[in-house]
Amino acid sequence: MEYRYIGKSGLRVSPICMGTMTFGTQTPDEKVAFEIMDKAYDRGVNFFDTAELYPIPPNAKLAGLTEEIVGRWLKTKPRESVILASKVAGAANGWYTPPVRHGLTAIDSFHIERGIEGSLKRLGTDYIDLYQMHWPDTVVPIEESLKAFDRLVTAGKVRYIGTSNDTAYGTTKALMTSEHKGYARFQSIQNNFSLLNRRFLDELATVARKEQISLLPYSPLAGGVLSGKYNQGGDVHGRFANYVKSPNARLRTMANRFLNDKTLASTQKYLKIASDFGIHPVTLATAWSKQFDFVASTIIGATTPEQIDPALDAMDVVLSDEILAACDAVHNEILYPMG
Repeated sequence: MEYRYIGKSGLRVSPICMGTMTFGTQTPDEKVAFEIMDKAYDRGVNFFDTAELYPIPPNAKLAGLTEEIVGRWLKTKPRESVILASKVAGAANGWYTPPVRHGLTAIDSFHIERGIEGSLKRLGTDYIDLYQMHWPDTVVPIEESLKAFDRLVTAGKVRYIGTSNDTAYGTTKALMTSEHKGYARFQSIQNNFSLLNRRFLDELATVARKEQISLLPYSPLAGGVLSGKYNQGGDVHGRFANYVKSPNARLRTMANRFLNDKTLASTQKYLKIASDFGIHPVTLATAWSKQFDFVASTIIGATTPEQIDPALDAMDVVLSDEILAACDAVHNEILYPMG
């Protein structure tokens, strides 16, 4: 197993991280969630990611249940064999209202302290390996946020800290503030990154490389689109309309900005590349996201144990230059704006 360091930290993680954001919903329930985590662990995954507001979609009645499930599972494993990541809820910049602390969340001293105490209790552990802010706070000064995070590191409640859904400016500002104030620095950034969303390859990739901050890509399948499940039968317009109407479709519970005519057309071409080279489309998409030098570990998700097999297979896959060139050709051929 190849283990990679996160940023400048001492955290060594598997190239695949098991995400848990759906654990606690009807699919998967706790029993199935345990089966998924066991399978990932047995295949060599040592990195597991959760958050205080999970499961998704956000729900005030269920918030925190995912951490409770992960905590009960964690007791079945040697604690130091698992690198555990969680997140404190910020304001989410208008994407949704976090269903914790009455939706009045912020990345300030009060909420960071409340967040960590709740997470430690639900997870049944006395420390979290990587504690991340779940969306940057556009109002609270980053100095206050970092000072509060630094206290958690000093107290031994958190080993390292990270950010998520951040910008090049926000990440750089945070890193420079840590350097000047002597606070613990962000070692990771958890942003959306996939064959259908390459925005990280602009300024953020430069920041990651120059400042030695690792990307932890989430949604390498672009909300499931790259699996090909939305490309089944009929014309593109018909498929899109059918999934919008479906009560079980993911975009009925959480907006999927990756599902449109052009992304489906791109996906059709990626499916052909996978077929031509004899690789599962999920393996292709997951391997692509983890193959960059600034990536420490790609976060995958699943609702059944069987779903994670092709994603886990990507741990040992290195895509050839020929495959990468074919993927780049699709990206350059079908351009679409990202919201």
